[in-house]
Amino acid sequence: MKHLIFLLIFSFATTVFSQTSPAERIKHFNLDNKVAINGYDPVAYFTVGKAVKGSPKFQFQHQGITYYFSSKENQQLFEKQPAKYEPQYGGWCAFAMGDYGKKVEINPDTFKVVDGKLYLFYNAYFNNTLKSWNKDEKNLKTKADKNWSLFIK
Repeated sequence: MKHLIFLLIFSFATTVFSQTSPAERIKHFNLDNKVAINGYDPVAYFTVGKAVKGSPKFQFQHQGITYYFSSKENQQLFEKQPAKYEPQYGGWCAFAMGDYGKKVEINPDTFKVVDGKLYLFYNAYFNNTLKSWNKDEKNLKTKADKNWSLFIK
């Protein structure tokens, strides 16, 4: 019984102390005027499979990050499970995070949902990094996860 209590206390403490503060999250997230994903609706990527511009009329702040939604329904879905809908790597380009560990802007229309996670990509000047990501996704994802963990400690 003592071991079970110790495990529960250790697990709780680890979870509480390993969480990043809102100020730290804000510092590392890709924000445009304090709004994530350039104001696009994070839930729409999952529900309609495309980038949909959100509205300040439907907004929600999660751990210091403001998100816009295209509908009240999407806002409510996000409020129930924000971790499910938040973009990976703070909304920065997944390819750049994996390839060289840098925070690079994204094009909200260039995305991929894999295993229930939203990945966003840079796409401008004839350089669509989603194509490069697709060529070596498994390796790049592993490297991106590791590189992102250096930002969010």
